[in-house]
Amino acid sequence: MSPVSANDIHELFIQKGQLTQEEAFSWFDQLEPAEMEQLWGNWCGSELTSGHPMDGLLSLTGWYGKGFQDAETVHPLIFKKKNGRLFTANPGFIPLNLPFQLIPQRIVGPLFALVSPFIRTRSSKARLRMIEYRGKVSASMVYDQKAIIDHFRRIDADTLLGVMDSKSQQELGYFFILQRVTS
Repeated sequence: MSPVSANDIHELFIQKGQLTQEEAFSWFDQLEPAEMEQLWGNWCGSELTSGHPMDGLLSLTGWYGKGFQDAETVHPLIFKKKNGRLFTANPGFIPLNLPFQLIPQRIVGPLFALVSPFIRTRSSKARLRMIEYRGKVSASMVYDQKAIIDHFRRIDADTLLGVMDSKSQQELGYFFILQRVTS
């Protein structure tokens, strides 16, 4: 049996709307690295469901995406309010070690709306570096206040597959897709 190509896995994701951890890592590993300069600008994000405990969480909170001004000025969490306005959040104030799968989904959005005024920031909360991960050197976002690195690979010129590599959950990847905002 021949190995499954990156295009085959992408098609599988489109059909199923989710992948297993193994399928997501296989797709990620086959993609080409991203250069830092290719990331400049704003990116709209969507989660890639893959069996991670945080699956679905960002969607429930109104996550919009990420912004990359330069290697030292990165906004890792951009959210969209109900009125359509965007705001950047400080990930340092977000406890990522909660048992999210046990929190009723219906309260995540309202709870996030209550705390969002307290986690807003205009300051950069991450930076970009070229880091080796899973055998390839690629653009990676290093959080300032968390033991987290987001690694990026290119699906195409305007689409990235990212994986959150968290020190507290080394065996699992939290996958997401970023689309370049071209407005």
